Amino acid sequence: MKLRYLVLLLVGLSVFSIFIGVVDLAPKHLLNLTANEKNILINSRLPRTISIILAGTALSVAGLLMQQLTRNKFVSPTTAGTMDFAKLGILVAMIFFADTPILIKLIFAITAAVIGTLAFMFIVNRIKYKDAIFIPLVGLMLGNIVSSFATFMALRFNAMQSIGNFFVGDFSMITSGRYEALFIIIPMVIVIYFFAHHFTIVGMGESFSRNLGISYDKIMNIGVVISAIVSATVVVTVGVLPFLGLVVPNIVYLFVGDHLQKTLPFTALLGAILVMVADIFSRIIIFPYEIPIGLTLGIIGSVLFMWLLLKRRADYVTKI
Repeated sequence: MKLRYLVLLLVGLSVFSIFIGVVDLAPKHLLNLTANEKNILINSRLPRTISIILAGTALSVAGLLMQQLTRNKFVSPTTAGTMDFAKLGILVAMIFFADTPILIKLIFAITAAVIGTLAFMFIVNRIKYKDAIFIPLVGLMLGNIVSSFATFMALRFNAMQSIGNFFVGDFSMITSGRYEALFIIIPMVIVIYFFAHHFTIVGMGESFSRNLGISYDKIMNIGVVISAIVSATVVVTVGVLPFLGLVVPNIVYLFVGDHLQKTLPFTALLGAILVMVADIFSRIIIFPYEIPIGLTLGIIGSVLFMWLLLKRRADYVTKI
């Protein structure tokens, strides 16, 4: 897997994405745009493409970081309950602070996501049976409990239709002024890259970290907070994108290895490419209508997840 090929592929898909839509906009029009075409390009097509890249990067990198910290290849924001807690935070903001701006929703979502992820890590650290599949099942059960409670609250306060927009990922409503929160992801990814060595050491265990002079609790909490921030930001902006943080790091691991600093750019690019492909497919399959990308990613992600499970089982049998 060559990094430059992934960059070229992402650039090509991004250009292709910009020119897909109900309004006919072709590359030849760029030199002579009408007022309407210029408005669509600047306020709709470009924000959507940028959002796809940032969202794909965010969840893939968050999944990679969580897998490093838990030493489990099947942990991600989806399987750790992080996204479910983020949805609960959004719901609380919408119920008790009606008509709140996106910044308030983001603060509530991040707070809830941090609390939920810390709760998951607390439970994981106290489980003796740390099977690779059992740990994410704990996160899924925790997330389902929170999601059920959120659904109950939404029904109780007649907010089901409003919160439903955050349950399934969708880029169709992304326009200028509604996606800028995603830029928070950029400094978060930079922090992960420069602290990659510390996260790698912490992932080897508490005693190992302390022997090397690394503050285990401090670095662990930093990693959890970063994962929660980027995951909650994506949920608030575009909704839930399932399986992304689970399958992308595992695919990169098969071809590149598990060195965090080395795999980070591959994970970011492959995550953005996967979301871009899913979004393009969602827009052209029933053109001029489109399918929410959360559904498309759910299908693609579940197939890839099953493949990873079967491959893991086959590798285990081969070793035996």
